Amino acid sequence: MTSKHLSTDIRVPIEPGNPSIERLEEKCIKCGNCRDVCRDYISVLGYYDLEHTDDTAVCIHCGQCANVCPTGAIRETPETESVRAAIRDPGKIVIFSTSPSVRVSLGEEFGMPDGSFVEGKMVALLRRLGADYVLDTNFAADMTIVEEASELVERITHKDPAHPLPQFTSCCPAWVKFAETYYPELLPHISTAKSPIGMQGPTIKTYFAKKMGIDPQSIVNVALTPCTAKKFEIRREEMNAAGRYLGIEGMRDMDYVITTRELAAWAREEQIDFPSLEEGRYDPLMSEASGAGVIFGNTGGVMEAALRTAYSYVTGEPAPEKLYDLTPVRGMDGFREASVKIGDLDLRVAVIYGTANVRKFLDRQRTDPKDYAFVEVMTCPGGCIGGGGQPKGTQEKGNALLGERIDGLYARDASMAKSRRSSHENKEILELYQSFYGKPLSELAEKMLHTTYSDRSSLLGQDAGKFQHYQDLRQKENVGTVAPEKPSAELEGRILAHVSSGRLPEIRVYQCTVCGEVVIGTEPPASCPICHQGSEAFVDITEQVTLQRGGTGMKVWECDVCHYLTVGEQAPEECHVCHQGSSHFHQVIGWRCTVCGEIVFAVAPPAECPICHQSGDMFVEL
Repeated sequence: MTSKHLSTDIRVPIEPGNPSIERLEEKCIKCGNCRDVCRDYISVLGYYDLEHTDDTAVCIHCGQCANVCPTGAIRETPETESVRAAIRDPGKIVIFSTSPSVRVSLGEEFGMPDGSFVEGKMVALLRRLGADYVLDTNFAADMTIVEEASELVERITHKDPAHPLPQFTSCCPAWVKFAETYYPELLPHISTAKSPIGMQGPTIKTYFAKKMGIDPQSIVNVALTPCTAKKFEIRREEMNAAGRYLGIEGMRDMDYVITTRELAAWAREEQIDFPSLEEGRYDPLMSEASGAGVIFGNTGGVMEAALRTAYSYVTGEPAPEKLYDLTPVRGMDGFREASVKIGDLDLRVAVIYGTANVRKFLDRQRTDPKDYAFVEVMTCPGGCIGGGGQPKGTQEKGNALLGERIDGLYARDASMAKSRRSSHENKEILELYQSFYGKPLSELAEKMLHTTYSDRSSLLGQDAGKFQHYQDLRQKENVGTVAPEKPSAELEGRILAHVSSGRLPEIRVYQCTVCGEVVIGTEPPASCPICHQGSEAFVDITEQVTLQRGGTGMKVWECDVCHYLTVGEQAPEECHVCHQGSSHFHQVIGWRCTVCGEIVFAVAPPAECPICHQSGDMFVEL
């Protein structure tokens, strides 16, 4: 079969029309970062065969491939222009709802300290861009906790084979699609409670619209999120509860999703100085949130928030102090577990992030089963704070940056009065149920705030059972081999720089202090071709390197796969960008054209001279 996709050994395939991510072919350097994260961390690539899927890529829309793409070739599917058009339409009321994690990451895009809590400036920015109302999705996170905790209590106290334990969380749409695709037998275990955005949308178009005297058909709901998978989630067929309730065919609960990165780019296009904005405030209805709603963005946060409420529902008493700092479920380990006592019940709970870790957990459950009552799953590293639409600083700073974001949300929760740290004590939530939904798990709440799931295993074209066990698919070949001292005869030199013989002393070698990329030229580049840092990130290392085959100093090496340039006495064991072995590196040296004297820098003679256009046969080593 001839595929429309490049080999999955090179990069992750992305379908045209993917609602969450897209690839800009002209920017792709085929480094393999997207392949590695989808295969090794997300555990999707390598767990299907294009020959059996009718050449259709399987995707759970998490966007981690975009997060690790060094050139921006993979990005979220843009929706900003659609939102702008709605703002320009005088007949539309544009309502933004902001997710918890955005307020501790948006500042990074504007040079503010990592983990800065910028909620007020974020609200002010949205108003400057034209929002009619700005609401807090943390409010809906409280709603999700009320429903999900009620469901957990119901499963624990009234055993029902149709709703078995353990109960898995449902707020991460990438995890939900992963389960639908690879583990459809788990679907009865997944909470039917919608995600916060899934609850916020229909509540705005019904309860909020009625309270504010707004025609629901004029409302354009926009979710500001850290998550690319939300772009898929809002387009799921069943996410039209408001339309069903109001009898309006074609109405969607949430209309658009823009990510943290999209909002930052929009602000820059409008030349808005974000750090100098005055602090804004949310609109008063559907914006009060508890500390439990705030920590929803952290791995372990949903678990901790739900247990605070479940404890009160079971015992009729306030949750004890330890449930306001549930240390065993906090942190950056991919799998954590704890035992929690609620009244006479001893519950074992688990927290997982990364869908490869889900596979490992389920493998362990088959061989050494444990009796879990509640399992939280997030796809992205650290939870929503590491979502596929977040600022890309994690490539350089890793878990340290995620930790700053996590700390920002926990600090906000800890700063609140005890009476404001549990979802079920949110006064606006209590008013909403009293005047509209009745009570958690009511008939109306089930119709509006709960959902169903679909067996999507047919997307694999094979029995899902074939792909249910974790496999270490990392490529290990070629790592640690010795790079050839001379390039092969077939290798054609890519010209990295060229000068006339008289200008040879002007050639300098610069190295990026952020990602290590090396550039040869007469001056540093305006921005790094790999990490896009400005020219100030480059240092002159000319005196430390040699551009001659037998010269003294460190050598410059070029990867023949992704063209990453680095320096060292020997070729690196593995490429920093595409992770190919050292056999793919070749030394960059100077070559002189014997006809016109032009000097080029490349791993081999070029196909032709850039000045006199004589063939590569006319070049000799310096």
